[in-house]
Amino acid sequence: MAGIHKLLNGHVYNKANKKVDLNDEEYEGMVFGLYFSAHWCGPCGEFTPKLVKFYNAYAEKKKFEIIFVSSDEDEESFKEYYEEMPWLTFDFKQKNKREKLEEKLEVDGIPTLVLIDGDSGEVICTDATQKISEEDPKGKDFPWNSDE
Repeated sequence: MAGIHKLLNGHVYNKANKKVDLNDEEYEGMVFGLYFSAHWCGPCGEFTPKLVKFYNAYAEKKKFEIIFVSSDEDEESFKEYYEEMPWLTFDFKQKNKREKLEEKLEVDGIPTLVLIDGDSGEVICTDATQKISEEDPKGKDFPWNSDE
């Protein structure tokens, strides 16, 4: 079982709202970005377009997939915000699991992009938001290591 699948308990959906099996071989060897964000968050609104641009430019060649983990208050806001994103999403209805995930990954604010090794489930980078925003917007050193 892929580490990312185990971490998210299979509660991941694509843009067509179909459940995604992260154990599928198409996800082998991938780096996953768990994107903690919300519609109401000003800094998130500034970062999301940068992340979309990065994703569109580098996802395929760098074997990178993003999963949106919403901190929105209601499902309508979540859906409206998710329309701006080309990637996967964690099930909005899984609020308790989202909170446990935030706690486990020590997410203390948004926007936060945490990079995970999809196969092992190990955290690679906890500050990918900063890397994309300022330090390495072209992803030259992707996937970044938090210890660097």
